[in-house]
Amino acid sequence: MASSASPTVIDKGTVQIPQGVPSLRAGEGSSFVLRRLHSLTGIIPIGAFLIEHFISNSEATKGALAYNDQVKFLTGLPFVSVLEWGFIFLPLLYHSLYGFYIWYRGESNVGEYPWTGNWLYTSQRWTGMIAFFYIAYHLYYMRFSGVHLMNGGYNSAFWKVQHEFQNPWAIAAYVIGITAASWHFSYGLWLFCAKWGITVGDKARKRFGYVCLGLAVALLAIGLITIRAFVSAPLVPEPSPVTTLETTSLH
Repeated sequence: MASSASPTVIDKGTVQIPQGVPSLRAGEGSSFVLRRLHSLTGIIPIGAFLIEHFISNSEATKGALAYNDQVKFLTGLPFVSVLEWGFIFLPLLYHSLYGFYIWYRGESNVGEYPWTGNWLYTSQRWTGMIAFFYIAYHLYYMRFSGVHLMNGGYNSAFWKVQHEFQNPWAIAAYVIGITAASWHFSYGLWLFCAKWGITVGDKARKRFGYVCLGLAVALLAIGLITIRAFVSAPLVPEPSPVTTLETTSLH
C-alpha cells in the first residue's frame, strides 16, 4: 500500500503533489535551537535569579538593617555589572522578545476549544507580558532612577522600597507583577521538564505539575510577606549623603 505522502499518478505525464507542508523534525532549522534557548534561559539564569531575588528580598522581614546589608553584599560582588548584563539583562531581553514572537506566531483558540492546554498556553503568554512590563517598571525605579544602590546608597535600599510603597498603586502593581512572575516561572519550569525529556509520561508530568503549582504558591506567599514587611515596618527617614557615608563606613 502506498503511503499518503507519496505522489499519486493521475494519468500519464501528470503527477499530483501531496498537499501540506511536512512538519519540522526535532533538530532541524534555527527555530528549534531558538525555542530551546528560549526555554533554557527561562530556567537558567532567569528562573534561578528570580528565586534568589525572592529570597534576598525576604531579608526585609528581619528589618531594615538586614535588608540593607543584603543589598550591600549583592551590589558589592566582583564584576557586578558584568554579572547583571551577562546573566540577567541580556537573557531576560532575549527570553521576553522571543516569547512575544512565539505569541505573535501562535494561535490561541480558547473560545472555540476551551481545553486545559489552551488555557495554560494563553495564561503563559499573558503572565509573561505582565511580568515583562512589571520587571521593566521595577528595574527603572530600583536600578536606574533615584538613589543609586551601587554608588554609596546601600543604606538607602530599605527606605527606597518603603518610600515606593507609600503609593497604593505601587503596591497593587507589585502584587500583580509578583503573581504573574510566580505563575509564569512555575509553569515554565513544568514546560521545560516536559520539553527536555526530564518528566516522561503523563503520570510523571501530572505529579510534577502539583510540585510546580506548590512552587508558584510558595513564591507568591514569600512575595506578599515581603511586601507586608516593608509596609508594616516603622517609616525609615530618608538618609542624607552624610548619614549614608557615615553608616557605610561602619560596616
